[in-house]
Amino acid sequence: MDRNKYEKYQSDIIVDLLKQYDIKHISMNPGASFRGLHDSVINYGANDPELMVCQHEEIAVQIAHGYARATGKPMGVILHNLVGMLHAQMAVYYAYIDRAPIFIMGATGPMHEGKRRPHIDWSHSALVQGESMRNYTKWDYQPHAIEGVPESFMRAYSTMVTEPAGPIYMCYDAWLQEEKLTCENLGMPPANIQKAPAPMGADPDTLNAMADVILNAKYPVILVDFIGRQAGNFEKLVTLAETLGCGVWDINNSLAFPNQHPLCISLDHESLKNADVILGIDVRDWEKPTHKLVSTTREVSSRVPEDCIWMEIGFAELEMSAWAFDYGRYQPKQHVALGDPRLAMPELAKIAQDKLENNTALVSARDTRTRVFSDRHHQIFGDWKAEAEAKCGSDPISYAELTLITWDVIKNEDWVLATGTAREWVRKLWDFDKPHRHAGRSLGTSTQIGMSLGVGLAYRGTDKLVLNFQPDGDLMYDAGALWTAAKHEIPILIIMCNNRAYYNDWEHQERMAHLRGTDVEKAHIGMDIFDPEPDFAVLAKSMGMYGEGAIIDPSEIAAALRRAIAVVKSGKPALVDIVVAHR
Repeated sequence: MDRNKYEKYQSDIIVDLLKQYDIKHISMNPGASFRGLHDSVINYGANDPELMVCQHEEIAVQIAHGYARATGKPMGVILHNLVGMLHAQMAVYYAYIDRAPIFIMGATGPMHEGKRRPHIDWSHSALVQGESMRNYTKWDYQPHAIEGVPESFMRAYSTMVTEPAGPIYMCYDAWLQEEKLTCENLGMPPANIQKAPAPMGADPDTLNAMADVILNAKYPVILVDFIGRQAGNFEKLVTLAETLGCGVWDINNSLAFPNQHPLCISLDHESLKNADVILGIDVRDWEKPTHKLVSTTREVSSRVPEDCIWMEIGFAELEMSAWAFDYGRYQPKQHVALGDPRLAMPELAKIAQDKLENNTALVSARDTRTRVFSDRHHQIFGDWKAEAEAKCGSDPISYAELTLITWDVIKNEDWVLATGTAREWVRKLWDFDKPHRHAGRSLGTSTQIGMSLGVGLAYRGTDKLVLNFQPDGDLMYDAGALWTAAKHEIPILIIMCNNRAYYNDWEHQERMAHLRGTDVEKAHIGMDIFDPEPDFAVLAKSMGMYGEGAIIDPSEIAAALRRAIAVVKSGKPALVDIVVAHR
C-alpha cells in the first residue's frame, strides 16, 4: 500500500491504538458489521495485530482467555454485531468470573438510520448493544464519533487490566468505521502514557496484626487463588510461606505455588482439620476448598475448626457481581486488608521477618510448624503415588495411569500444562516447579479446548511444549477449534481423555438413582457419547492436523505421545485419542 496516496479512514485509528497498546492478536469469526475495521487491520495495519479466524465466537473469546491466563496480557476479540455477541456470551461470562483481561470489540448499526441497509442492519443492531453483556464485563462503551474513540480506548484498557482484571466491550458503529478520517486533532494517547494505574498497597497496620496472629499460631494455612498470573508472585509466595512457616493450599485458578514444595498441602483436606489460622490471598470462593459436600443430599459441613481465625488480603469487595453468585458464601474474617498481593506479600514477609529477628521463641515455633507441614506433605504425596500405581492395569486405562505414562514422556521437556488436570492426578504426581508450568484449572464444559489453544498461542515460537488433557464432551461443543489450531499453526499436544461420556452429569444421575432406589443402569441415558463413538483422530485429520488413536492398549501410549510431540516441535498441533475410564 502506498501510504503517500492513501486516504485514512476512521477505523485506521482503532488499528493505531491497538498497535500502541501492543495488542498482538485478534481472534474473530467473520462478520460484515466490522468490514471497515477488518480492512484496516489487514491493509493499513499489514495484519498487525494478527487476525485469527475461528469457527465460533466462543472459541474466539476462549483463545483470548487462555492467552491472558498464560501471559497476563490481553488479546483482542472482534464480535459481529448482535448475533456474534450473543454467540460469545457464555465465553465472556467465564472470562469475567476468571478475571481474564480481554479487549472485545463489537460493531453495530450504522446507528445513522439513513445509512442502514434494508432489514439486516436493522435486525442486527440494538440500543444499547453493550447492555446485553454489561452484567459480566468490567466496562462497555459505544463511541458516537471518532473523537470519542481514543479517549474511550484508553479508559477501557486501563479498566480491563487493573486488578481484579476482566473483559471489556467496545462497540464501534459500522458507519463510524467506514467514513474517511477528516478530524486532524484526535487527542491520541501520548507516547509516555501510563496505561494503567500502579497496584495498590495494603494497610500496614492490618498486615502487622496478621503477622502477629500467624507467628503465634500452631497450624496456619495460606489459601491462595489468582495471584500466579502476575510475574514474580510465585516466588513471593514461596518467600512468604517460608518466612511465616505456613502450609499453602493453591486453589489453582492459576499456578501460585510449587506443588512439590514441602509446605504445599493442596488437595489434602485432612490438613485443614488442624488449621487454627487461614489467610486467604486473592480468594473468591472460600467455601469449596474448606468445606465437605455430600453431593447427593447437598449437605455442607466445615473441614476447619470452629475457633479458626480467618484473614484476607486481596480484592474481595472490588468488582463484585450484582448478577451472578460467583463470589460464593461470605466468610467472616478477623483481619481484612484490601490491596494487591504483588505488594502485600513481600510487605507481610518483611514485617514478619522483623518480628522474627532476635526472637528465638518465634523462630523455634516457625521451624516446628515447617517440619510438621513438611512431614505431612511427604506423606500425602507418597500416598498419592501408591494410589496411582494401584490403579495401573485397569481396563479402560485410569486417569492416574495415563498421567504417570505422560509424565515419563514429558518430564525432561520444558512443558506447560494448558488447562485440564486429569481429575487432579497431575497435581498429585507431576512436579510443578516453575510458574509457567500451568495456566490454571479447567472451567466448565465448552471452555477447555479454546482456552488451551490460547495458551498454545502464548508460547508459539518458543521451545515450550504445551499440552492439554482434553475431555471428549468439551471438544464436541467446539470441534471447529481444531481447524483454527491447524490454520494458525498453534503448537499443542492434545491428549484426548475419551471416556465417551459427559460423566460429571452421569455421576449425578447415579447419585439420584442410589438415593431414590431407581435403576442406576439407566443413569447413562442422555449422558453418554457412544453408539456411535466419535473418531477424534479422524476428526483431527479432517481439520488438517495430526491425529492418532483411539488407543486402548496402555503399552502403545508412550510411543504415540512421542510421535505427536515430534509434530508439535515442528510447530504444528497434534491430537492423540486415548480411551480412558470414567474416573
